[in-house]
Order: sequence, then structure tokens, then C-alpha cells
Amino acid sequence: MNFEKATIKDINMLTDLRLAYLQEDLGVITDKQLIQESLPGYYEKHLNKDLMVYVARDDEDIIACAFLLIVEKPMSPSFITGKTGTVLNVYTKPEYRNKGYAKKLMTMMLEEATAQDVSVIELKSTEDGYLLYKSVGFEDVVVKYHNMKIVLK
Repeated sequence: MNFEKATIKDINMLTDLRLAYLQEDLGVITDKQLIQESLPGYYEKHLNKDLMVYVARDDEDIIACAFLLIVEKPMSPSFITGKTGTVLNVYTKPEYRNKGYAKKLMTMMLEEATAQDVSVIELKSTEDGYLLYKSVGFEDVVVKYHNMKIVLK
């Protein structure tokens, strides 16, 4: 098994893994074709710039991945360097689960984020992923703020 960062040549497999993740997480994906058509362009624009994707390969096939989106914001005491990260799309193909691959990818991600001077990394965890994230150092967050959003499209 090889653990490394994804490259442009991996775009098709990353698209497939993203869709598999979304399918498992959400069930029916109403905009599947639009997502499938749009993701390659997104990856071309962002991969290894502000989006780092860590992958586990079994020969040429990517069997697990973890995405880190890095954003630079005006600094604050909560993120003193201004660089923050969001973990997305931690996914392992079902037949490869419970072998430590996602943990290895998360460890690689955290090491590189530290080297890139990222102050804080956030994620939203499913029940299935909760123990994995705790095992690599993530903690539950209790804040005085409400988690809110508005959907524009």
C-alpha cells in the first residue's frame, strides 16, 4: 500500500471516490450528473494549491482518501497564523475498511498542515468517523456561537 498526495492524473478516481462518499453519506444524490461533470474542473483548479488530497493506493487504484481544504483568513486569537483547514471526504472503499488506512492518511495530513503553518483544522464527523478523529487528536468543540447557514442555490 502506498500513501501519498494525489496528483492531476488522479482526477477521475477522486471524482468517483467523492461521489461514493456522497452516496453513502446522503443516499440519493439529486444532482449527481452535475457534480460528476463539475468536479474534474474543480480539482484541476485547486488540487495541491488550497486543496490537499491524501490517498492510499493498492497498485494503481486509490482505495482511500482524505481531503484538506486550506483557507487563509484575517488572523485572530483562534487561528493566529490566519491559516485554517477543513477536513472533507475522508473515505475508504468498503472492502478496505478497518485496516488503519484512513488513520494513516489523517496523520499525513496533520503533519503537512503543521509544516504549512495551519493554525486550526475543523471537521464535521459522522458517528462512524468519530473515534478515528479522536484517535488522531481532534476534540469536540463547544462554542458560544450557533452553527448556521443559508442555501443560495
